[in-house]
Amino acid sequence: MGIIESLKKTSTLLKVALFATGLAGIVSEYTISTLATYFLGDSVFQWTIIVSMMLFSMGLGSRLSKKFEEKLLEKFIAIEFLLSIIASNVTVIVYVCFAFYGNTTFVIYFLSVLIGLLIGMEIPIVIRLNEKFEKLKVNISSALENDYYGSLVGGIFFAFVGLPILGLVYTPLILGSINFMVALLLLWATWEDLQKKQKTRFLTYIAGVLIILSTSALLSKDVVNWGDRIRYRDLVVYSEQSRYQKIVMTYSKGDYWLFLNGNQQLSTLDEALYHEPLVHAPMVLSKEARSVLVLGGGDGVAVRELLKYPEVSQIVLVDLDPAVTSMAQNHPIMLGINENSLNDDRVTVINQDGFQFLAETQERFDVVIADFPDPRTVDLGRLYSREFYDLVHQVLNERGMMITQAGSPYYARQAFDCIDLTIQSAGFNTLKLHNQVLSLGEWGWIMGSKKKRDLKSDLQSASLGSLPTQWLTDAALTRISSFGGEVFEADYTSIAINRLHDPVLYHYYLNGRWDLY
Repeated sequence: MGIIESLKKTSTLLKVALFATGLAGIVSEYTISTLATYFLGDSVFQWTIIVSMMLFSMGLGSRLSKKFEEKLLEKFIAIEFLLSIIASNVTVIVYVCFAFYGNTTFVIYFLSVLIGLLIGMEIPIVIRLNEKFEKLKVNISSALENDYYGSLVGGIFFAFVGLPILGLVYTPLILGSINFMVALLLLWATWEDLQKKQKTRFLTYIAGVLIILSTSALLSKDVVNWGDRIRYRDLVVYSEQSRYQKIVMTYSKGDYWLFLNGNQQLSTLDEALYHEPLVHAPMVLSKEARSVLVLGGGDGVAVRELLKYPEVSQIVLVDLDPAVTSMAQNHPIMLGINENSLNDDRVTVINQDGFQFLAETQERFDVVIADFPDPRTVDLGRLYSREFYDLVHQVLNERGMMITQAGSPYYARQAFDCIDLTIQSAGFNTLKLHNQVLSLGEWGWIMGSKKKRDLKSDLQSASLGSLPTQWLTDAALTRISSFGGEVFEADYTSIAINRLHDPVLYHYYLNGRWDLY
């Protein structure tokens, strides 16, 4: 019995193989896209480019497969072995590249092209192997059907298991194991029909891939941790991959630093210089606010400052990522930083998208504090949109106050002004604020009130009274609303409002003078 006759009995195995490779292929795309987001930023752009490049490369791989004239099964198995090695080590390769060269752009895009080429060869080869056993219309439809079904399962796996549970260290190892098992399955089905030289060659392949997969399983975590230490330059004391982001805390010279997706969120060195203006500027003007909504700020530090007001009876914190709020509620380092704020009886923690919460809530608040990451992507920019601030205006009481962090008024002046104009367009009276935060540079906030009032005059005449603060004083309150002249030449007169259908803010932000940061 020849290989073809043996394959006739294993046509179902070929379809199972396509289902498995469809699963592994789509997860490979998502894994590389996520790595690109972490290392290169701008998630929408990176996912768009990576997926597009991989699909294009799959087309090239499909085209190249027609060059294969014989020994198709052997070539398919070799492709699976090669995919097993590459797919299982994508995270390690990217981290090692970053550690030695500091830039991962080329290697990430190269991996997307290489894996795309190999994936693109799979379906045409299987169709040709199976063409002796099924009619053309059945053969093609069943091959694509199983591949697409596998893609659906792969997407579900990545969203609910791969990224949030296994993370980017072990998910690639699962992918590599799937490709390896596909190769073994087909070898098992046709083993008796292979020649002795072929058996020897495949046994060598199996041994080599097993050694590589085993080594990767043992060392990948250590390699990634080593890469993190180089990336963050300090001792990594906490690292977690959540469903939404990579959470890292480092320690250096007596202070802790919190990063989300590689971007600094706070440092104990100077967090008071950021959080005290953010919280106390609107609070001293709100006159005995009792209910406060905090959007973002899952670290609990802004809430810590709010709890200094005895008249505040309700604080609702809405943060998308439960991993962040859980860390803030349970990790001993974070409990020391936020003074156990999220476990206070007055605080309610809700893990939900801030935009969605505003659209659904029936509650009304005296103060709304938005403490989101910088608007460096389209998806983050929606939290600084006119539609978002319309909802903020809706949930505030008549004399309500709001404030949002707004990035740097110097390095990203156009983005800063865009946020200000967007808030004004939602019906707020606004005031720009700024302060020098040691680890961030000159940073800014936009404060708004529903009621027409002279916010600058009111803030400069306000008093903190006996409120315990680390940095902010009455004198500082009089200065954080004062700005000097222009630092960089640019057109600040034609700033557009940031809308969901016209997301201009992230362009302003990315086009800032970050080269001087």
